[in-house]
Amino acid sequence: MRFDLAVVGAGIIGLATALAGVRRGLRVVVIDRDAQANGASVRNFGFITVTGQERGQMWRRARRSREVWQELTTAAAIPVTQRGMWLLVRRGEAVRVLDDFLGTEMAEGCRLLSAAEARRRCPALAAPTLAAVLESTLELRVDSRVAIPQLAQWLAQARGVTFVRGTRVLDIEVPLVRTSRGNFAAERVAVCPGDDLSGLYAQRLASFELTRCKLQMLRLAAPGFTLPATLMSDLGVARYLGYAALESVGPLKARLLAEQPEQLRNGVHLIVVQGADGTLVVGDSHHYAPTPDPFGSSAVDALILDEYRAAVGLEPPPVLERWTGTYASAANPGVLFDTPQPNVRIAIVTCGAGASTGFAIGEEVIADLFDKGDRA
Repeated sequence: MRFDLAVVGAGIIGLATALAGVRRGLRVVVIDRDAQANGASVRNFGFITVTGQERGQMWRRARRSREVWQELTTAAAIPVTQRGMWLLVRRGEAVRVLDDFLGTEMAEGCRLLSAAEARRRCPALAAPTLAAVLESTLELRVDSRVAIPQLAQWLAQARGVTFVRGTRVLDIEVPLVRTSRGNFAAERVAVCPGDDLSGLYAQRLASFELTRCKLQMLRLAAPGFTLPATLMSDLGVARYLGYAALESVGPLKARLLAEQPEQLRNGVHLIVVQGADGTLVVGDSHHYAPTPDPFGSSAVDALILDEYRAAVGLEPPPVLERWTGTYASAANPGVLFDTPQPNVRIAIVTCGAGASTGFAIGEEVIADLFDKGDRA
């Protein structure tokens, strides 16, 4: 069978590109090396965040992607386990950054809560050092381990996408797509390799000086109360570019460097999400290498849990599960788009925001492939 579009990679960017394709009425095949979703798309928080994304195009992509996720919660019956975000800050320097943030266009749907108001709404959040909370109503949280396979199943059953699993693409010469299990024909090809930087177009990708980022994640037992939203902390204010690019962030970064140098050295910032069963997914850290080792560090886990303890004001529940994940990273994070040959596009998210921006990126890939004509 001949396809209009072949998508290489069944992570969130590949699935988003396939969705954008079938919405145009295209015949789509998705080819993936693994038998099931196994990479960054299922090892993350499932946190679809708009607030804090880099100002400009990334923020707009996040807003558009949130709209699509909202549509899919009905169309593909993907459950939303949490809505909104509470950014818990305990330093006056962080409050000043949030005040400035509220003066930007990115603050739509956000407001600043006093510590007293936050405690009234969620008495369990009892950190004595809590200074304020940035509340956002925009965020969604899905369980990635459920949402990604469910999205793929819906694309196959309801939208007619063909999935070819356990198959590596060896070479592309449109319309021929050569794989480890035979050849396919497609008029256009989207390569969405995630952090597989040594496969297709490896020499070309090397010119972009990409590396890989390893992160550590934990699942904790249910804490005995329901979180009001996904939680973040001061460390996120200094890391997420929607806040961190504001001029007022300098004093906060200086104070964090003085007070939490080990967290900064290990790229630790706090995200806490809650599943339907009450358990928490907590993370994460950031370490960079072309081939990160697969081993988690108990010292890094302790740094993450220390930040949980300080931000939430409670002892962390017992750890039930630990894992690591990796994603592609670049010195100037964002999205890598490339045209290695006519009718072929490469799309790689290089900042760990695939779940938050992927559907907009998929639409951009399809528009570039089918609206702008052939170019090399």
